[in-house]
Amino acid sequence: MSIGNSPEDDRPSIGRALQQARITAGLTVEEVSSSTRVRIPIVHAIEEDDFSRSGGDVYARGHIRMFARAVGLDPDPLIAEFDAEHGGRPAPTPAAPLFEAERIRSEPRRPNWTAAMVAAIVAVVGFVGFTLFNGEDEGSGPAQVAEGSTPDKTTSKPATTKPADPKPAPSESVIAAAPRDKVTVRLSATEGKSWISAKDHNGRLLFDGLLNQGDSKTFQDKERVDLVLGDAGAIDLFVNGKKVDDEFESGQVERLSYTKGDPEVG
Repeated sequence: MSIGNSPEDDRPSIGRALQQARITAGLTVEEVSSSTRVRIPIVHAIEEDDFSRSGGDVYARGHIRMFARAVGLDPDPLIAEFDAEHGGRPAPTPAAPLFEAERIRSEPRRPNWTAAMVAAIVAVVGFVGFTLFNGEDEGSGPAQVAEGSTPDKTTSKPATTKPADPKPAPSESVIAAAPRDKVTVRLSATEGKSWISAKDHNGRLLFDGLLNQGDSKTFQDKERVDLVLGDAGAIDLFVNGKKVDDEFESGQVERLSYTKGDPEVG
């Protein structure tokens, strides 16, 4: 009778899991490198479970975390697996002995006579100035009031300020005035988060990263905007002031291009 492998033995390695997620998301190694700022050779090495090129365990954990977020994976299980395979996280150095040593070496504080003398001089100068000021004010208006004159009881009404009109909350209608001489594309993550990439007509990268739920991005170019949506089902798409009603499925990767004449009327 043979004994089958346990579920842990069938589980893919860290590098294999990241590679499979990248392929499923429709991303190239170059796109992952651009979005995570991790060099291409290090991305290849991580997919082969070679973390020696990361520069140490601390950097390797950071690379795994950024890689996982770029391809839509939860990084915490991968970090836990890395720690289990590499001896766990280093224990923090206790700070109590250091503070105890500092307290032993500290000397008792001595009285600061200079500060005391300065405070006394300031007090004397202040008293003299107060006395002179009161002497000059004798016989003036405030003294006559104290002797029995009736002060002016006229009170001014507090000025009323008209509250400012509340600013209208921004809405998707603000893009209705998109300029006709440019292509304007707005992406809103309404159903979840999605990795997105946007380029202009020259292939220059406008944005490459994760759009969290509730966030929005707007891109403009004089000719064309090229998009890659990692999870098109999570995105509401507006082109040149009009909502694109394509029914993208959740988890669907879409590569789209729009020009000044889009969306076509039909």
